[in-house]
Amino acid sequence: MAEGGTLTFSDPQSYEAAFGDGRVNLTVTGAGDFKARLTWLKLRHLDVRRYYESLPRIAFISLPTDRIFLSFPVGTASPIFGGFALRSGDMVFHSRGECVHQRTSGECQWCLISLPPEQLASCGKALTGRSITSPPANRILRPSRSEAARFQGLLRQACHLAEAKAKLIARPEIARALEQEMLHAIVHFLAANEADDHPRARHHRAAVVLRFEQTLSKRIDQKFRMPTICAEIGVAERTLRMCCSEFLGVSPTRYALLQRLNKARAALRRADPSKASVAQVARNHQFLELGRFAVTYRTTFGESPSTTLQRNYEI
Repeated sequence: MAEGGTLTFSDPQSYEAAFGDGRVNLTVTGAGDFKARLTWLKLRHLDVRRYYESLPRIAFISLPTDRIFLSFPVGTASPIFGGFALRSGDMVFHSRGECVHQRTSGECQWCLISLPPEQLASCGKALTGRSITSPPANRILRPSRSEAARFQGLLRQACHLAEAKAKLIARPEIARALEQEMLHAIVHFLAANEADDHPRARHHRAAVVLRFEQTLSKRIDQKFRMPTICAEIGVAERTLRMCCSEFLGVSPTRYALLQRLNKARAALRRADPSKASVAQVARNHQFLELGRFAVTYRTTFGESPSTTLQRNYEI
């Protein structure tokens, strides 16, 4: 039976948890109140998820290996996927178990669709005469304008069904027909479209940023030392700076700082102001100069750390 619905979020941590088997780590990079919305529809084979986020951020996304994933922007504000500036209508065909960086410069909507590998293979065989499997590295698909418009129409129908669960459950034939149309469109895209920007070089640079992300996660509570990080990754400082600029939109040092600031903000939101202090939270996240921390925090998030501590506490 098909299922669907819409969830809303007011903090990055609860939004991250809603990704289920797929994992995402969000690093918010702009000021303001974070708002997000997830509209989801689970059909017999297809799982459709549309995401809305109100603030610019850098996302590190880890996809599970047991399903095949495609993602694409919705609307005019497109994310930067793996260093590649997606255009409206573009679609990313992900490799199995892929880990990738995706960043936005402001308010953004995007969609993630998944299905079992065997379903894609059998559907591809039936429609094109050959099985379709996930690529060894992600591919950027660029359907024609008419194909993209038709698929966006199917997506709007899927989201409408997700938001009207009672009607959807009462009329399962609609869900089956929609799923068939979406499957046919996906197979056609995968069989007929491909465009990429120097894939070998781009995937090599993506691997450097992935190693940086993994190394940083092990050292997030330690002082950031560029020579140590580069030695562990096995690249020159200039190379790491270039790769981070392309994929993350910031320098390695800035990204490490933003991650620590986001973790401190999450801790302040969770803390009881009658028991915790800004100074204590700052020290716990390796900010030893309280004045500098307060200025950097306000510049990044648009409010002081003491304001975050006070206004987000819920009794």
